Amino acid sequence: MEYKNIKVDVEGAVAKLTIDRPKALNALNSETLSELSLAFADLENGGEVRVCIITGGGEKAFVAGADIGELQTLDMAAAKVFAENGHELFAQFENSGIVTIAAVNGFALGGGGELAMA
Repeated sequence: MEYKNIKVDVEGAVAKLTIDRPKALNALNSETLSELSLAFADLENGGEVRVCIITGGGEKAFVAGADIGELQTLDMAAAKVFAENGHELFAQFENSGIVTIAAVNGFALGGGGELAMA
């Protein structure tokens, strides 16, 4: 599958998920959360991947938290859904049989810190 905001590379039993929004310091927007969830589910369902390394594209940030540009446009109900989607993604990593490693390569703020801990 082709993604807009992430890159997925698989070599044998090791996958690398790169959040690729360096101009936004890899901030998490709704589309990126969805892409990460779908890509990780594909890795889980494939059965070959045992380790997944998650990192940020560019030179400055792992993930600089939530995308404030998107958040400021959301009403309360949509903001709640956004937060729930983030928590579900982090739980997906935490509860997986795939070992996940955060290769923190710069700022890891807010949701980026949560992602690294998941």
